[in-house]
Amino acid sequence: MTAEPKHSDGLCPKRPAAPDPWKKLVFGLLLLLPAGGWGQEPSLANLAGPENAAILSRGEGLTRVQYKNSPPVLIPQDGYVKNMVDTLAKDLAPTLFVETLRLYRKPPSRGGPWSAPERAGLYNQALAISTLAGLQYYSARRKSMRTFYETSTVVSGPDGKTPRPDPSYRDPPPELTIYARQKDLSFGDNVYRYKYYARPGALIFVQENLTAMSYGIIPAVGKNKLRSIVAVYDAGNFLLIYAASMAHAASIPGLNERVGVSFTNRAEAVLNWFAGQADKVFKN
Repeated sequence: MTAEPKHSDGLCPKRPAAPDPWKKLVFGLLLLLPAGGWGQEPSLANLAGPENAAILSRGEGLTRVQYKNSPPVLIPQDGYVKNMVDTLAKDLAPTLFVETLRLYRKPPSRGGPWSAPERAGLYNQALAISTLAGLQYYSARRKSMRTFYETSTVVSGPDGKTPRPDPSYRDPPPELTIYARQKDLSFGDNVYRYKYYARPGALIFVQENLTAMSYGIIPAVGKNKLRSIVAVYDAGNFLLIYAASMAHAASIPGLNERVGVSFTNRAEAVLNWFAGQADKVFKN
């Protein structure tokens, strides 16, 4: 299987076959006002850069795929997350780096900076690992939708043996680590460590694989060789969401590109999942 074509600027074209709940995203208003934790409230242009801000303001998303250890190009202007991504990339030396940037529009009645209950609600929805079971993504090889995680369960530790209910917090702790066992129909049954970071104006989630991942019978990503990050920024009437996946894939001709296409589509699926989770907070 070959990688899907990209535009000359590196952005992947949209796939009309895949359902896209992101059509509700903003088509205007460039000035977004984040909640506390930033000092001076930046505009969308300051967060995402003027060119990316113009694209996001039209209701479009951005995706960039790099097949080498290169600096991130879509990351928001947030030193905390940038340092986190730089550190992970230095430790991992990825051969694959997928970035995605999206906007989520809050309902008009729930506009403005998030409240403490809304912030806690978003945090708990991100902790709802069990709701990832049955998630669908677009399979480029099959040219159809396919199940991402067949099962997804929080477990007591890295051995993955004892199931636990999804945790929930009234007040999100500054840092939290949980473990999950997830059966991926492409990459097998694996255990992951999830780390959650709660800041006044942002929520950050980091995933790391604790078991080796195989693409069918082919070893694809070794133990501790995958990191995925989702950073959710409160931006007044919107959420700015940055997702990045980096992996040190096995050195097999064509495999890196194949995994890259799969990771790109999976990133879109996870962002669509989070949009649905956010709806539970802002539309109930």
